Amino acid sequence: MFRSYPGSVPSPFPDTESRIRDLTQDLCTAFNTANYDHVAKFFTPDGLLMPPGTDPVQGPKAIERKFREFGETGYGDLRLETTRVDSSADMAVEIGRYTVVIRRANGSVANDCGKYMRVWRRLGAWLIVGDCWNSNLAKIEDRAVKEKPISGNKPIVIGEDVPKSA
Repeated sequence: MFRSYPGSVPSPFPDTESRIRDLTQDLCTAFNTANYDHVAKFFTPDGLLMPPGTDPVQGPKAIERKFREFGETGYGDLRLETTRVDSSADMAVEIGRYTVVIRRANGSVANDCGKYMRVWRRLGAWLIVGDCWNSNLAKIEDRAVKEKPISGNKPIVIGEDVPKSA
C-alpha cells in the first residue's frame, strides 16, 4: 500500500481560486477608475465579451471600446463578488454576483444587480476567454408585456411546414 503525502510537493501555481478572486477585484478597480485599456488587458487576444442586450465583441480593442461605452453612459461603482471558482489545469470558470450604479443623463440614478460567468485560461498569466452577465431585474419592456392583458381568444394556427411531434 502506498501512502500519499499531501503538500510534499508544492504546487507550481498559487491557489487558483484566490488568484481569480484577486484578478476580478483588479478588473473591478480598473473599470471604476475609468482605466478601460487596463480592463481589456485582462482578456486573451481572442477574448469574447457578451453583454446583455447587445452583440458580443471580441478582442482587446473592441472590449476596451465596449467598457468605455458603459463608463461614458453612466455605469460605475461596479462591485463583483465571486461565489464559485472551478478549475482544472489551465482553465477556470468563475461564477458570481454583481451590482452597478447607472447615472443617467437626466440626473436619475438606477441600480442594477445580477449574476455573471467568466471563463479564464492560464497562458502564463490568467486571462479571460469569455465573459457574460445578465441582470436579475426585468427589462421595462418585459414588465409592460406582463402587465398588459391578453385580449381576445384568437386560435393559434400552426403552419403545415411545422413537423408534428410524436
